[in-house]
Amino acid sequence: MSFAIYDYHTDIRNVLITPQIRSRFLRMEPGQVADIHSHDLGHEIFLILEGRVIFEIGDGVEKLGPGQMCVALADEVHRVRVIGDEPMIMYLSVTPHIHPTHTPRTEDGERLPHQFAPPNAYDLGEDISKPLEELIDHHVEVAESLAEAAQACARVQKEMGAKLKEIHADGDNPAAVAARKAMWEGVYTMFKKVYEFGEVWNELAPRAAENEPE
Repeated sequence: MSFAIYDYHTDIRNVLITPQIRSRFLRMEPGQVADIHSHDLGHEIFLILEGRVIFEIGDGVEKLGPGQMCVALADEVHRVRVIGDEPMIMYLSVTPHIHPTHTPRTEDGERLPHQFAPPNAYDLGEDISKPLEELIDHHVEVAESLAEAAQACARVQKEMGAKLKEIHADGDNPAAVAARKAMWEGVYTMFKKVYEFGEVWNELAPRAAENEPE
């Protein structure tokens, strides 16, 4: 079975969109400047493939060229400007990708109203066939399921955590391995539910105030 291969010469677009990560190739023209902003939850990684840019991240300013990478952490204000006469192409990823995906900032770094971008801003098809009321109900159902999963996970962590303490005193490694496995299964289930919650939230959020005046 084959899998998708992406080429930054031709695939200048978002290539993967999930609650865990948004990744894309991006081209900017000489002199182009991206608006200053931050991400409430996501760390953003930038890898320059062609061209040269100036990044402003927090209080720092650096020039980057091909093969160089930088990171803007969650809630860290950042901006990029292309320098020189050549276009710039970069790979970037934001993890996690949870709406609101951008928080605009003033030049002084003050937060402006969040941006809840529609799916087509991320090269996704927009499904408006589901009534908003149905999306809200589904979101609430998954939120309640997440709460139940969190309680179940907490019980497992408490029980196995106490057992690990006893095992550590006895030096029983096989039992420790079994206890850790049980704890991991709880953690794994919990994160899968969190990702599901992120997915339904990302579907709802852009439409939740779709009739709100600009």
